[in-house]
Amino acid sequence: MPQELRFRQIHLDFHTPDSIPGVGSEFDPDQFVFTLKEASVDSVTCFSRCHHGYIYHETKLPWRHPNLTCNLLEQQIRACHKADIKVPIYVTVGWDHLMARLHPEWCEMDRTGRVAGRGPLDSGGWTNLDFASPYVDYVVEQTQEVCDLFGDEVDGFFFDIMFQQGVHSRWCMERFSSLGLSPEDPDSQTEMREILVNECADRLFGAVREKNKNCSVFFNGGHVGPSVRRRLGSYTHLELESLPTGGWGYMHFPITCRYARTIGLDFLAMTGRFSESWGHFNSYKNPAALEYECLSSLALGGKCSIGDQLHPRGGLDKAAYELIGPVYRTVRALEPWCQGARAVAEIAVFNAEEFDASFERLPPANIGAARMLMEGRHQFDFVDASSDWSAYKVILLPDVIKLSDEGAAKLEDFIAQGGSVIASHESLRKADGGVLPAFLQVITAIEGEDVHSPNFLRPKESVHCQSSSDFVMYERGLRLRRADDAQVLATVSQPYFTRTWDKFISHAHSPVEHSSSDPGILQRGRIILFSHPIFTTYALHSMSFHRDIVLACLVRLLPCPLVRIEGPTSLQASLTCQGDRHVLHLLHYVPERRGLRFDIVEDPMPVLSCSAEIRVKASRAVLVPEGRELPLIEMEGGVQVEIPAFLGHAHICLE
Repeated sequence: MPQELRFRQIHLDFHTPDSIPGVGSEFDPDQFVFTLKEASVDSVTCFSRCHHGYIYHETKLPWRHPNLTCNLLEQQIRACHKADIKVPIYVTVGWDHLMARLHPEWCEMDRTGRVAGRGPLDSGGWTNLDFASPYVDYVVEQTQEVCDLFGDEVDGFFFDIMFQQGVHSRWCMERFSSLGLSPEDPDSQTEMREILVNECADRLFGAVREKNKNCSVFFNGGHVGPSVRRRLGSYTHLELESLPTGGWGYMHFPITCRYARTIGLDFLAMTGRFSESWGHFNSYKNPAALEYECLSSLALGGKCSIGDQLHPRGGLDKAAYELIGPVYRTVRALEPWCQGARAVAEIAVFNAEEFDASFERLPPANIGAARMLMEGRHQFDFVDASSDWSAYKVILLPDVIKLSDEGAAKLEDFIAQGGSVIASHESLRKADGGVLPAFLQVITAIEGEDVHSPNFLRPKESVHCQSSSDFVMYERGLRLRRADDAQVLATVSQPYFTRTWDKFISHAHSPVEHSSSDPGILQRGRIILFSHPIFTTYALHSMSFHRDIVLACLVRLLPCPLVRIEGPTSLQASLTCQGDRHVLHLLHYVPERRGLRFDIVEDPMPVLSCSAEIRVKASRAVLVPEGRELPLIEMEGGVQVEIPAFLGHAHICLE
C-alpha cells in the first residue's frame, strides 16, 4: 500500500508547446536536486504528458515532444530518488491539445453541436476531451507505458482534469440511450458526467494496478466534494487544489478540507507560489500568504503542496525556491507535532454542496456556517449523509439541506443518542417538502414564505444583550407555526411594506412598522430552529449580528466548547490529536481585497498575550518547536494555558 504522504511537496507544471525550441536543454539533474533540497522539498510531481499533449521521456508512442533534448522525466526520477525525494508522475486526462487537433471526433460536444472548451481563435483555455470516446483507450495505453518504462520507480500518478462538460457527442448519445437517460434532461446530463468520470477513473486505476500494486493514485478535478465518494475505490489519497488567489478564494480550503478529512484518506493542500493562478512565470506570492496557506493545512490535519512551473529549458526558478524554502523549513520544524495527527471536532456541518449546485464550489450556506464557526474558534467538520455523525455533539443543517427519509431517520437517531441540532430555513423540511419528524416537537407546520423581505429579527434577552432592538434580515424567511411548549428565542418584526416600483422609502427597504409574535428562532430541548436562511445571510451580508446570534444559540447547546480564546475574530484556532497529546494551532493572517479581483495576505498579524481554555487532559504545555514551557492551570474538564504574544502563528503542545 502507498506510504503516508510527505509534508513538503512541489507540483511542478510543465505544459510546453511544440513552438518552444530546446526543451530541457538546460536541465541539470544535480542542480535540480540541490535546489529542491535547499528548499526542504521532499516530493515533486513531474510530467509524463502535458495539456499540449506532448510526452517528456522516451516512448514508443509518436507524441514525444519534438524539441525535447533529453530524457527529462527519467533524469528527474533518478536524480530525485538518489536524494530521497519522491516523484509522483503527472498525466493529463481531460485536456490534450494535440489529440484534440488530431482527433476532433474525440472532443466533447455540447447540446448545440459545438466543441466544448477552447474555440479555434481563442488565445486561452483548452479543448475538452470526451471520456465516452476512444480517447480514454489512448490515456490507458500511455499510462501503462509509463508503468513499464519506470517499473518500481513509479512513486505515484497524478491524473489531471477529471471532469466533463459537454455530453452530447455521438458516443455520449449512445450511452444516454443504453442507460435509459434523457440527453435533454439537466439531471440526466449531470448523471452522465458523473458516470463518465467515475468509469474513466476506474479504468485508469485498474490499468495502474495491473502494473504496480503499491504506487499512489489521485484524480484531480479542481475540487473535492460529496461526489468523490462514488469513486473513492480509485484513490489512495486526496489532493485539495485550492489556490486562494487563483479563483478558489480563502474560504475554499477551510471548507473543503473539513469535509475531505472525514473521508478517511491522507490528504494535502495544493496551493501555488504564483501571485495569482496557475502558469504565471516570474510571479511570486507574498511570503506571509504562502506561510499561512501551508500552516493552515498542518493546523487542519493535512500535508502541503506548492505549485511551481519549470522553465521550458528545464531550469527551476531560483526566486521561487527562495520563497518556498523558508516556508518549508517552518513546516519541517513542525512535522514532529503533525506526523500522524488527526483533527479534533465536536460540531458537524452538513455539506450544502449536496443540495445547492448553483455555485460551482462554495454554496453561500457553507461559507456562512464556516465563517461563523471559524470566527467563534469552534472545532468542526463538514459531513454528508454517508458520514459517521456519532462523534459530534452538535450538527448544523444550514439553510438548504433537504434530508431524505433515510437521512431524517439518521437525524432522529443522532438526537436520541444525545446530539443537538441547529437548523435553518429550508433545512427544516424533508426532501418531499414536509417538516422533518425530528422538528415536529418544535414546529407543527411551515406556513409558506414570509410576506415581506427584508423583515427583522428581534432577539430575546436570553440570547442577545440588545433585546429591544430589531435587526434586518436581508434574505426571505419562512413563517413557522410553533409547538406549544417551544421556547421563542427571537420574534419577527414586520416592515411597512416590501419595496416595489410604486411603493418605496429612502434608498433601500422599509423600516419596522410593528413587532409581532411570529417566531424567528425557536428552541425545544436540544433543537434550535431559525426561520431565516441565517448562514447564507451572513455569507452575503456579513453583519456581525447574524453570526453572533448563531453563536449565542450554539452556547445554549454547547456551553463548554473544546477551545475558548478571547481575541479578534480573525484569530483562527485548530486542535489536533497526536497519540496521547494535543496540539493547538493558532493562526493570525488577514486576507485583504487590495486589488479588484481577489484577496491577498501580505503581513502576519500580531496577537497579544492571551489565555486559552482547552477541554483536554494535560499536565504540561509547550510552545513548539521552540520548546518553551507555558503556564498551565488544570481546571474541571480541561486546562487553561497562558499564551505569550506571537506574530502570525503559534503552536502549543499539550502533553
